[in-house]
Amino acid sequence: MVHHWFTYPSIDPVAFRIGPLAVHWYGISYLVGFICVYLWMSRAAGRKRLGLTRDEIQDFLFYALVGVVVGGRTLFVIADILTNHNASMYFSHPIDIIAVWTGGMAFHGGMIGVMLAIWLYLRKHPRLTYLVLGDEVVMLLPIGITLTRFVNFINDELWGRVCVPDQPWCMIPGNPTAWGTAYRHPSQFYEAALDLATLPILLLLYRTKPKDGVVGWTWFMLYGITRSVAEIWRDPGIVWFGITGGQWLALPMIAIGAFGIWWCLTRGKRTDETPLDAGARSATSA
Repeated sequence: MVHHWFTYPSIDPVAFRIGPLAVHWYGISYLVGFICVYLWMSRAAGRKRLGLTRDEIQDFLFYALVGVVVGGRTLFVIADILTNHNASMYFSHPIDIIAVWTGGMAFHGGMIGVMLAIWLYLRKHPRLTYLVLGDEVVMLLPIGITLTRFVNFINDELWGRVCVPDQPWCMIPGNPTAWGTAYRHPSQFYEAALDLATLPILLLLYRTKPKDGVVGWTWFMLYGITRSVAEIWRDPGIVWFGITGGQWLALPMIAIGAFGIWWCLTRGKRTDETPLDAGARSATSA
């Protein structure tokens, strides 16, 4: 009989309350992630390369926040309906469609939302390119994604498959109604470790000052790899032809990212400075 090391701790998803306002760990993880992205983009070298002021960077992060929430929640609801056939629940309680405070965000939906947000933002700043902005945005994303995986564990969600054979680090989830009473892989931690491992790779690559887009496409490819690997242990919601729903979304990222890297290396350029527009320049000097 296997001796298990851990028991699920049943941590309250609400970190703290301010009067009637409940602050969830989920929201804190997103906030910390956005702060990390802001701090990276707003450092002197980042502002120089982007040609943006701190106010303009804050403006971009608002675009990105809307993209993450709308895209992430939309894809989550679609996947939930396809997996659990519970469309009637959402029609009966429409507030659940936007209830991001309870958790439930699809990463790929959030990523698509941010990509659209970047496109919309660039329409206001035509001097800035998608590749340069993408390079700067992705640099500290692994920190935010890693924190979110830890919160998935706190929220008792996204558990792994049943441990076969059993392993001492496997745990029984806190909600037996949803997950049963078998020992499962804590795949949230596996995925967190894989996501965090991409951070030093990006930092080392960034220091070499590669051509525009190489860093962004490298992150894109690396996430495809780490997510595809994590799906080996993660409990699959949807499986088609032996490939999980997550892998169907992640595997193409590897090929697309590799092609993007090749394209940027062979046909791209390196941008170290983007000039401020006239309005931003005058505001900065004022």
